Amino acid sequence: MRNQIAAANWKMYLTWQQGQELLESLASQIPALNGNHQVIIAVPFPYLTGSLEKTAGKKNVFIAAQNISDKKSGAYTGEVSGEMLASIGIPYVLVGHSERREYYHEDNAILAAKLDRALENGIKPIFCCGEPLEIREQETQNAFVETQLKESLFHLSAEQLENVVIAYEPIWAIGTGKTATSQQAEDIQKHIRSVVATQYGEAVADKVSILYGGSVKAANAVEIFSQPDVDGGLVGGASLNADEFLAIIKALQ
Repeated sequence: MRNQIAAANWKMYLTWQQGQELLESLASQIPALNGNHQVIIAVPFPYLTGSLEKTAGKKNVFIAAQNISDKKSGAYTGEVSGEMLASIGIPYVLVGHSERREYYHEDNAILAAKLDRALENGIKPIFCCGEPLEIREQETQNAFVETQLKESLFHLSAEQLENVVIAYEPIWAIGTGKTATSQQAEDIQKHIRSVVATQYGEAVADKVSILYGGSVKAANAVEIFSQPDVDGGLVGGASLNADEFLAIIKALQ
């Protein structure tokens, strides 16, 4: 069975004191997670080691970094390398979030290098892809996302790809309160899986978890997660509230 994942992205919110309170609340209330259910919490860089300590011993709960350098090491002030993240035991990292693409001009080639840096250090990337509103309105989202996948992922071996989580995030639905319908989410995530299958075969594609990210909240999580090609969610704003995020965790199939 594919992993069913509730992933939180704190972005640049919460002080460490607020983050501690949230982690303590989650750690005390997250239900027992079975073998293929996972909770992943992507926190700001300064909170990584403290978050690892707060969640230590909690089965199937993992801490992720929100970014990783495309460079191995060197004179790159302000960057954080894969080797650094691995040295403190970080198991997951976000790669290619739409905000990184838009605000920091990360293109598919840069993201391909970031994937390489993560995987060579034993860190599993959560690779984000998705289209802006104008692409959705032109109904060319399938081709747009397919290009993102091909240019960033398809240099990987099948074995490497099995260690990648894909998160489809319609940019027009992030932080806007708009959400793709459950059928829209299923349609494009089924397409993503078919693109992966064409390159790597159906057996590999069936192992890859594909998350939906775009205004997921307690009220819509059950319906979205019930779709056969939706393996959970990458959650932004709703993950900053313990009760909301706990409800999303409980919505995993």
